[in-house]
This record gives sequence, C-alpha cells and structure tokens, in this order.
Amino acid sequence: MKKILVTGGTVFLSRYIAEYYVSKGDSVYVLNRNTRLQSRGVKLIEVNRHHLQEKLKNMSFDVVIDVVAYNENDINDLLDGLGNFKQYIMISSSAVYPEYGSQPFKENSVLAKNKFWGKYGTDKIAAEKTLMQRVSDAYILRPPYLYGPMNNVYREAFVFDCAIDDRPFYLPKDGSMKLQFFHVKDLCRVIDFLIENKPVQHIFNVGNKEAITIKEWVEACYGVLNKKPKFINVYDNINQRKYFSFYDYEYYLDVTNQDTLISSTLSLEDGLKESYEWYIKNMDEVNKKPFIEFIDNNMSNKTNEL
Repeated sequence: MKKILVTGGTVFLSRYIAEYYVSKGDSVYVLNRNTRLQSRGVKLIEVNRHHLQEKLKNMSFDVVIDVVAYNENDINDLLDGLGNFKQYIMISSSAVYPEYGSQPFKENSVLAKNKFWGKYGTDKIAAEKTLMQRVSDAYILRPPYLYGPMNNVYREAFVFDCAIDDRPFYLPKDGSMKLQFFHVKDLCRVIDFLIENKPVQHIFNVGNKEAITIKEWVEACYGVLNKKPKFINVYDNINQRKYFSFYDYEYYLDVTNQDTLISSTLSLEDGLKESYEWYIKNMDEVNKKPFIEFIDNNMSNKTNEL
C-alpha cells in the first residue's frame, strides 16, 4: 500500500485518479478547498495549495500526483509546503507545443505559445520548467484530449445529448479534421508504470496511437447508443467553438515512447461506452455549453446537408 497525494481530487481527472488508487487499496490523500463533494475512501487535506503554511510539513508521501498545477506558482507553493516525498508526477498538456510546429509533436519538440491555447499553454511550460529545476527526477506527462468517466467538459457528452434527442449533427466543414484522444484509465496505467518502474526518461507524450477524424469521433459517440448521425456540414465562416466542442486546430502527438510504458490502449468504442454509462447517471456534473441553443438560434439556412 502506497501513500499518495493527489492535488484536486474532486473534478474529472484528479477525481478519477484519486478513486483509481483508492480502488487499488492505496492510502489516498486529496488536497483541495473542500468546496465540492469528496470521493469515498479518500483522506481530505482541506487547504489552498497557495497557503499551505505547516499543513504538510510533518507528512510524507510515496507519490505526489499533481493534476492541477497550471503555472509556476502552483509548483513553487506546493513544493515549498511539502514535507517528505519520494516521487513527483505532474500532469501537463499538449498545449505546450505551438500550432506551427512540425507534427507529430515529439517530447523534444520546441515549446512555445500556441495561439489556440494561449496563456494556458505558456503557463504549463513555466510549470514544467520550474518543476524540473527543483525536482530533477520528477515525471511529466503531456496528454492530448482526455475522455472517460467523470469528464465534466462538454465534449463527448455534447454528442451524446445530440444522439439521445435524435438531432442531426452540425459538423465543421467535411469532418476530416483529426484529433487525438486518451482515456483516463490509460493515463492511470501510465502513472502505475512510472511509480513501479521509474524509467530513465522523465517527460512523455501520452495518447492513443491513432488520430481520428471528428466525423469518425461523432459516429463513434452515436454508435454507443446504436445510432447513426445525420450530418449537416457547416462551411460558412462561423466560429466552430460556438457549436462544436473543439477548436479548428488539428494536431497529434508522437507517443512512440509510451510503448515502453504500456503496450496497448483502450479502444475508443469501449472507452466511449464507459463515458456514456457514467454520463447518463451524472448529467448534472457536466459543465454544459450552449452549443445546441446556438445551433437552433443561429444556424438555420446556413448549412449544407449530407
């Protein structure tokens, strides 16, 4: 049994990670301000990471899994307040790679501002740099779009809503834009390997090996409900973030080095089934955006039907 500290622990990835390690029998502490419902089996440390004072100084952890480090202050304040720990794992983001870089992005690709992600990406870069300066043997994981149970971001849940109501799906252009996904369970499997094996490499891109077109992704989401979408292709100059879950930005990561950690990943079909099973029981936990309202109010007679 390991003693694990998870920052956050109440929303999507941090919550999933906390519950994953509770289910494995580990002693899981979550660090948050206690403004949301806590997961069963975790041990709450109720504090703001920026005002830790002596809260953690007399505690020790086998592993710190930092899910909610968004900038260098987040890293510095947590490290300044921590007592003893053996291993530090930070969940970063593929947003650290600039949109103009050569793809697929490799771990040693240039890091710079991405015009789609802006400050979020540059802050993650600063957080990574600060962590490696202070904890040279820390691990950093850079995932693409994460999905799975507990996802409170309106991505697959939006498509599920359209499928539930038998709505046609408004698809940006011809739907050929590709995206890369990674199931939260697979991310936990990668973390398992880092904890148990401590590989020499310390920064990893993680994700499914194959990118998928947004049309295929929507079809897969509808397929969970045994339905097929009727597409309406949107070619007009409408900001797709008004009616679709993703930026008009195609990217993918080179995850070759991930093969040394896990040999396979969950199929998109099985992963989306898990997402849907969770969603139909927890719809109120998703931060829904007004995509459907925008479509109904603004997009009639401005599309081509397929």
